[in-house]
Amino acid sequence: MTLPKAVRPPAPTGTAPAAAPAARAPMATGRLDWRLLLRWLVEDSLVRAEEASRVARRFEAGDTRLHPLVRLGGAGLEAGGRALDTEALTVWLARRIGMAYLKIDPLKVDVGRVADVMSIQYAERRHALPLQVGLTEVTIATAEPFDVAWVTEIESHTRKPVRLVLAHPDDVRRYTTEFYSIARSVRAAQKSGESSATANFEQLVELGRSNRQLDANDQGVVQVVDWLWQYAFDQRASDIHLEPRRDMGVIRFRIDGVLHSVYQLPLGVLNAMIARIKLLGRMDVVERRRPLDGRIKTRRPDPAGGEGGSEVEMRLSTLPTAFGEKMVMRIFSPDNASKSLRSLGFAEDDAQAWETLIARPHGIILVTGPTGSGKTTTLYSTLKTLATDEVNVCTIEDPIEMIEPAFNQTQVHSAVDLGFAEGLRALMRQDPDIIMVGEIRDLATAEMAIQAALTGHLVFSTLHTNDAVGAITRLMDLGVPPYLVSATVIGVLAQRLVRTLCPACRQRDDSVDRAALEATVTPWRVAGTVKAYRAVGCLECRHTGYRGRAGLYELLQLDAATQAHLHPALDIQSLRRAALREGMQPLRLAGVLKVAEGLTTLEEILRSTPAPDGGFPSPG
Repeated sequence: MTLPKAVRPPAPTGTAPAAAPAARAPMATGRLDWRLLLRWLVEDSLVRAEEASRVARRFEAGDTRLHPLVRLGGAGLEAGGRALDTEALTVWLARRIGMAYLKIDPLKVDVGRVADVMSIQYAERRHALPLQVGLTEVTIATAEPFDVAWVTEIESHTRKPVRLVLAHPDDVRRYTTEFYSIARSVRAAQKSGESSATANFEQLVELGRSNRQLDANDQGVVQVVDWLWQYAFDQRASDIHLEPRRDMGVIRFRIDGVLHSVYQLPLGVLNAMIARIKLLGRMDVVERRRPLDGRIKTRRPDPAGGEGGSEVEMRLSTLPTAFGEKMVMRIFSPDNASKSLRSLGFAEDDAQAWETLIARPHGIILVTGPTGSGKTTTLYSTLKTLATDEVNVCTIEDPIEMIEPAFNQTQVHSAVDLGFAEGLRALMRQDPDIIMVGEIRDLATAEMAIQAALTGHLVFSTLHTNDAVGAITRLMDLGVPPYLVSATVIGVLAQRLVRTLCPACRQRDDSVDRAALEATVTPWRVAGTVKAYRAVGCLECRHTGYRGRAGLYELLQLDAATQAHLHPALDIQSLRRAALREGMQPLRLAGVLKVAEGLTTLEEILRSTPAPDGGFPSPG
């Protein structure tokens, strides 16, 4: 029996064992057999004959229910000093039989369409999973490359040729369950919603609160929401967007600062999902005409299958739009609030300076940057370091980003006239040692923060400015006299988040050398070794070339040299020059140093960091 035509995969990077011989089309048919795979491994000189015999003797009395590739992947085989796990064996088998290998990326699968290709029973029986329904062909992942008798049935059903690709058996099994489960839940919710797409969701709330048996629609919505959260946690999403469009609803995840479209579903289902999430977040389910805020605390499932997973908090926000109510869920993991300064991305000198600064007994320390630049993570990590049993740490926030037991946290409530200024005034009577104000937005809040600093408290707060020096001019614009700024503000930290290169696929970039980096930050010079890399893209990084983010920091310490420039006729350039002479490192220079270390790219730095007007002033 001949195999369906498949594109020959490129030589894999990082997951394959030593290079196999040229692909040979075997005469095997039916299901894979571990004996055949062992013989081929010996033929390809990947496993010694005596090692294969040892494994064969053990397998004869072993569990035959496991897939042969999975069994061999757990046998502890090695080739060239590298483990022959299931992934490596699957890549090797694909190359040997001339079949395309594919690592399943759930973000690239249109679950609604592929579930129409075959039923879940059919998929489980054939160990196959549809991945893509294109205009000219249907792509199906299989864990049984020789069992292809069913292909003609699918081609007749879809009226399109089938392209088979080989995938990890555990991935095929796992995603078959997940994809068909979510498709079934969406269809169940859609079936009830088709009769009344604009139904009042008070009925859903009453059903959820009552002890009556839930109907299929309600259970479908519950399953879709549970899948959504689990999926977002698995994909390392920082935000979940539920967006109504004219004809459909769209789900998008923000991963490493970039939005990715995940799923499209009927508007009725999207509205039901938003209603359920609002209910869980103790928000007004009926109110859709004005923005609402809420929060949910849930638990991330244990990857090992146990019951104890890490806790996750989600901040909810809704907004009325032209096509309905939009919701954004921002995901906060408690792990982010306990990171060390080095893990956040602080350079050694900046980390030492910041630790010295936060050890001061009183004064104002400001953290600046746009929304999503990591200010909250930096502040919470710092406060958690300072929050010992000997000090009283109090915060006033809008809203409370993450619940932290070590702090006394208060949320702004405009409905009862509890703003930042009023909250800070109340905190002053609570015997605090350290105070964190979510944001200085007006003169009243700035004056209360200054009063707290003058009376012996250490105050942390945020401002929205482009750089550290801009925070000083912002305070003066609010109406704070320069002498009070000089007397209370002891430091300003400006920061940005930049994407870091994916370690699995990055490649050396010889076009970026020391001269190119120094041209970006003239008049500075880059010392040390330059190891620049470029972004390539693979499945591990969603084909972006980046995985994870790191912080860039610009720390301004106000000492006698810089305070001398704080007067009503402030010249921002002279203040910046004085700060640079005292050791302040600009954001872009911090980024260029990370490029030299091979952590990110010059393009990412130029995209994420501001360039001072007129270029960098000379520190001299």
